[in-house]
Amino acid sequence: MIDRIKAMGILQAVLKDSKGDMAEAVLENNRLSLTRFAESKIHQNIDTEETTLYIRTIKNKKISVLATGDISEEGLKKAVADSAAMLVHAQTDDKFVSLPQPSATKLNENSISEGTSKYTPELRAEAVERIAAIGRKGNLEASGAFRIETKSLTVANSLGVERYFTGNNAQLSMTLSGIENNSGWSSAFNPDASKIDVDGLAKTAAQKAMLSRNPIAMPDGQYTVILEPAAVGQLLLMLAFMGFGCKTLYEHRSFMTDKIGQKIAGDNFSVAEDPFDKSFNNQPFDYEGTPKVRVPLIENGIAKGVVYNSYYADLMGEKSTGNALPPNNSFGPYPKNMVVASGNSSIEDMIKSTEKGILITHFWYINYLNPMKTMVTGTTRDGTFLIEGGKLGSAIKTMRTNQSILEAFSGIAEISKDEIVYPQYSVLMKVPAMKINNFNLAAEEEETNKC
Repeated sequence: MIDRIKAMGILQAVLKDSKGDMAEAVLENNRLSLTRFAESKIHQNIDTEETTLYIRTIKNKKISVLATGDISEEGLKKAVADSAAMLVHAQTDDKFVSLPQPSATKLNENSISEGTSKYTPELRAEAVERIAAIGRKGNLEASGAFRIETKSLTVANSLGVERYFTGNNAQLSMTLSGIENNSGWSSAFNPDASKIDVDGLAKTAAQKAMLSRNPIAMPDGQYTVILEPAAVGQLLLMLAFMGFGCKTLYEHRSFMTDKIGQKIAGDNFSVAEDPFDKSFNNQPFDYEGTPKVRVPLIENGIAKGVVYNSYYADLMGEKSTGNALPPNNSFGPYPKNMVVASGNSSIEDMIKSTEKGILITHFWYINYLNPMKTMVTGTTRDGTFLIEGGKLGSAIKTMRTNQSILEAFSGIAEISKDEIVYPQYSVLMKVPAMKINNFNLAAEEEETNKC
């Protein structure tokens, strides 16, 4: 990994040579240690390191963004020159105000966990063997991935911003499957790899796979569903992409447009961007070096706000919330550390209180249908079960949902006290389980789109 002194030296050399009115340099260094397994055997074990330098040059309100992996002395000079040359082809952006000014806020620069740093390929291989052994007891084969990620991010600009952070984390996900097309899934995220309960996760996946034999078909309809935390996280992520960022709000493409201060979900649903939750152990600033802040998104069902980077904050008369993405992104900011308010129930209590319903482990291939109405589609997978008379019953064949997420979050009957951190697409979400009424589900057949 690249330490602070070396990283800052690279960025200052870039800024010194820049001929722009303003300039920004971002150095991202990522190391991925990954063990993949299938058919209960390791089929890939890699350890890769990738370094990317971004240069943003601004001159006469023209902006160029360049990305390179060459951080040699010659590579840096070429990158600065190329970034300046690109300005000739750039359009003037009269909406641009300024890069961020430096902040006096002191931030943590090191969140390296020893338990993760010392989690060697041998330990990951031992974990896979334990998973496979648990699977073999039920004639199940294991597939999945064990990821160790170590990242450093360094940001500097010509106005005096200087930020550095390094940290690591671990993720384990697995599917245990049998010859009867039965399967069970589980996953975990933890900044400390040594705290991941490998055996517990494998037993959960195995139990779901064993119970998934001989599934029954259910008719199309609106059901009371119990969504396990991962399923809640998958819906929340789509909600964030559709409307919790300032770019979609500015362009009137967000379901939050003209709704700030209005009721859009149930009284018992609250979610905030909360980078200070210790479960995440994430970088405390964004790709512009701006410190992150807590942002209420929906509070007791009322739309409260969205997240900002400096560009749209200046444009909309707001302050950046520290949610800028890499300079070459085109999506605009979105939340990276969401926390849903927990309740006082449990999955067991939810099942007991349900006369007839469906338990959903997670969804597969969730995608957009109508972003303004928060409509998505996707299928259930790896553990979907009928609930009858307060007890878990038969497995259910794959079902498809065509559902408005905000309508679902308006029909929450119960929320669990316990939460997990669910990671997806570089977003971390701390989410509980939920019991939701009137949730659209349809039998997944050749003719779909039945909801």
